[in-house]
Amino acid sequence: MLVNLGDIIADRADHANTTVWVADVLRSRIAAGDLLPGTKLSEQQLAASLQVSRNTLREAFTMLSIESVVTRYPNRGVFVASPDADAVREIYRVRRMLEPAAVLWGPELDLPRLDTVIAEARDAKSRGSVADMAAANQDFHQGLVAMSGSVQLQQMMGRVLAEMRLVFHTMSAQPDFHTRYVEENAALVELLRAGSRSEAADVLRGYLDAAEAELLGHLGA
Repeated sequence: MLVNLGDIIADRADHANTTVWVADVLRSRIAAGDLLPGTKLSEQQLAASLQVSRNTLREAFTMLSIESVVTRYPNRGVFVASPDADAVREIYRVRRMLEPAAVLWGPELDLPRLDTVIAEARDAKSRGSVADMAAANQDFHQGLVAMSGSVQLQQMMGRVLAEMRLVFHTMSAQPDFHTRYVEENAALVELLRAGSRSEAADVLRGYLDAAEAELLGHLGA
């Protein structure tokens, strides 16, 4: 899914802090898969396309570097990060804290939103589109954290998912990694529909443990 820069520029008026806005734009483009791991981020091109100064762009790079979404190399520039095993472990530490808690206690259960994501994931699976399955999986987990009703937790999850998208690129040759989770996500929704939140949270913990182990195994190989 390519990001429309015209729409991005139009959204800028809603942000009081331009640096934060630039970081949000780049994070969204990374999460959408438009900027792949290892991609060099050109200051000149990005500053021109986003209509911001290079200083503002560098401040945004600093924010994203702290989040491990980009990596700075002296005398070489800024690149989209390529997460390693330690990064995967940290991502899943955060996810195990955020997602099961939102499922267990979140006050804003939005089943129609989750149903829509499941339908999109099944459609992607039927078409054999790994990229669209990965995108639907991202949307599903963002939807789980949205149950918390907390803007800050959703923003944190957005940062985690941007880094997670980079990890997914390491699994591009393993389509079954995404295929399996289409129906596992659907099963979680049915538990929530039945009011079985505690069971759903337990299943989700096991799901995250298994996904982490598979990713680490792939990186180790």
